[in-house]
Amino acid sequence: MKKHAMAWNDFLAEREKVLTGWPTGGEVRLDEALRYHAGIPESRRFASVIRKARENRRLLLQPRAGVSLVDEHIRLLKYLETEGGADLLPTTIDSYTRQNNYMEAQKGIEKSIVAGASLLNGFPAVNHGLAECRRVVESVVCPVQIRHGTPDARLLAEITIAAGFTGFEGGAISYNIPYAKKVPLRKSIADWQYVDRLAGYYEENGAPINREPFGPLTGTLVPPCISHAVGIIEGLLALEQGVKSLSLGYGQGGNMVQDMAAVHSLRRLAHKYFKREGFDDYDLTIVFHQWMGGFPEDESKAFSVIALGSAVAWFAGADKIIVKTPHEAMGVPTKEANAQGLKATRQMINMLSDQAFTETAAVEREVEIITREVDCILGAVLTPGGDGLGENAAAAFESGVLDVPFAPSIYNRGVILPMRDNEGCIRMFNTGNVPLSDELKSFHRERLSERARAEGRPVSFQMVTDDIYAISKCRLVGRPR
Repeated sequence: MKKHAMAWNDFLAEREKVLTGWPTGGEVRLDEALRYHAGIPESRRFASVIRKARENRRLLLQPRAGVSLVDEHIRLLKYLETEGGADLLPTTIDSYTRQNNYMEAQKGIEKSIVAGASLLNGFPAVNHGLAECRRVVESVVCPVQIRHGTPDARLLAEITIAAGFTGFEGGAISYNIPYAKKVPLRKSIADWQYVDRLAGYYEENGAPINREPFGPLTGTLVPPCISHAVGIIEGLLALEQGVKSLSLGYGQGGNMVQDMAAVHSLRRLAHKYFKREGFDDYDLTIVFHQWMGGFPEDESKAFSVIALGSAVAWFAGADKIIVKTPHEAMGVPTKEANAQGLKATRQMINMLSDQAFTETAAVEREVEIITREVDCILGAVLTPGGDGLGENAAAAFESGVLDVPFAPSIYNRGVILPMRDNEGCIRMFNTGNVPLSDELKSFHRERLSERARAEGRPVSFQMVTDDIYAISKCRLVGRPR
């Protein structure tokens, strides 16, 4: 397959336009940013900290958090660092910025100042600009990562990376198909090639930026083979642009065997495909996202969901865990609830730290299934020749070879129909045009038929609906009542 590293002159020409997207773009100078990064200690470099965690078999904890105003955001991060005991910190970006609507984000800042409280659902980094963003990263001890949901994150990346954020989440597929409705995939792929080329430039100049595609996608009954295929493609797209530090993610599905198999297989498959495509100089870590679906409203029950995800992440050998809160069913969590989720996760991991999970035949069987599924999908995407991986990925979504369940994008077919089998593993009743072998399709159908027989009802869409709400109703499998 052709490798499509963005030509530096093309990058610079595009960059002139990107930096005019909002006045704060004019504050960014690459030479000054590189001098600043040279002075960042290793303890505040995302890539260094997560690599050492992997080497030392240490599971790092990171919450999600972001509010409108700089001082308020700093207080929030300090609280999560000191009271919550977070190892890595986030700066979650607001919805207006994710849509490149900086004018509305500015109005949100001004209204928040008047109200004396955050009226945005995240931190409007582009509006705050270089100096204020730098004040955020300098206020805490831990490395800080930008987490957002932006199909076009070019200006956001320029400002925040120059400010000293050393981790940047997202990707062309994972921050488009699950998040946007009408953004063409080819456009987001081109825009994220810019982001990765920018991160690659910092890497080339001694300032590694950790890049993390968003693993859970829609977070709703996503089969591991789908999220793995997307994550590996986004990883390859980043490697093409010079990125070296990669963290691929997976969102908890609920069945412990399948979740452990998913983490193991993601690591193995990423190495296999990265090396197959000619990449050897990279550093790979794996991120486990605690349950991304509906939570019970009762806080005590919510803590059980958090604890289950914590245990699976440890036994599966993940390097980082994205922590949820007992307030997930209630909207934006308080800083206290965020710290509670962190402390509950830490307690579980501490209790398990001297224990290891011996691989079982069931886990290995599930690893084999996921591996065969991903091989089928990527075998159809990573074809020799053609116009490169980005074009192949866009074409794969057009044909339905790649298909994300329950995604809003009009560029996603949305034909595949996932549901749980009798043990709670996520299977596909309708595989659409996803190119699984006949044997794999038969396996999925049989596992779902087994559940149908146990429940005394036919396999139907009602099972999907029941499964979506099951955990919020204190079950894993949506059994009929």
